[in-house]
Amino acid sequence: MFSRNLRTAVAGVVLAHPVMNASGILGYLPEHADTMASWGVSAIVSKTFTKEPRKGYDPPIVVKIGCQSLLNAVGLSNPGLDGVGGFVRSARKYGLPVIVSAGGSRPSDFVDVAVAAEEAGASGVELNLSCPHFEGGGIELGRDPAAVFSVVREVASVIRIPVLAKLGLSDRLVSSSSRALEAGARALTLINTVRAMRIDVYSLKPLLSNVYGGLSGRSIHPVAVWAVYSVYRETSADIVGVGGVFTWEDAAELVVAGARAVQVGTALIYRGPRVVQGIVRGLRSWLRAIGRSSIEEVVGAAQRS
Repeated sequence: MFSRNLRTAVAGVVLAHPVMNASGILGYLPEHADTMASWGVSAIVSKTFTKEPRKGYDPPIVVKIGCQSLLNAVGLSNPGLDGVGGFVRSARKYGLPVIVSAGGSRPSDFVDVAVAAEEAGASGVELNLSCPHFEGGGIELGRDPAAVFSVVREVASVIRIPVLAKLGLSDRLVSSSSRALEAGARALTLINTVRAMRIDVYSLKPLLSNVYGGLSGRSIHPVAVWAVYSVYRETSADIVGVGGVFTWEDAAELVVAGARAVQVGTALIYRGPRVVQGIVRGLRSWLRAIGRSSIEEVVGAAQRS
């Protein structure tokens, strides 16, 4: 179905094309894997699993805002360790790489989820080190390079499948990225949602029950491009770019900044599941238009211009 010139690899995981889903839209029940595979993604990425089940926050937890963006504070609702195996086994039947997102408040929490993912047959583990509305294991963790190093080292030392570190916007992003790689991460996912809030000026109350949440969608795309560009320039790491990918141009921009693959999230809400295949078709046409035979030829091209 897909042209060979779109083949890429992240952390040694081979992808038929660069577009996977972002963690968070769907993905902790076995039946979710069926839906996600139907989108045409090159890899299935789960929602974040934690060691213990989490109910999440009370509604309202998601608010649509301007510029095709979302503000959400779901609270990492998930069934805990018991749900990892069923999800991975369901996803594996499609022959796609399966990446399990792992979260926690301490290194041992991440380790437990990562081990469960590997035992179930996952292709890799994405460590959520930057959720903007999860106290104790959220963006504060990702802002601390020493803490990032500690979590990644603990996980990478006990599993053989690749570890990807997902980091959010911070003034220490490059440092945290470098420390994650030193600790054994084989790739980085950049970026997570950006902490933000909205207030209803009539009720005089925040719109989200958690007061603040994570901003995603078109409004953060230029931030994601800057993050990928800045980290790739310093590390040359395998990077998965995420943040406001709605079109092939958005995806291409992240690729030439330094990403080997991209993730799509909020666009699935606004434009529906066909957005993935539209991006893939656009990338193929773009490569022909610029006279390149492979997507890998243009990874980080903006760094060389």
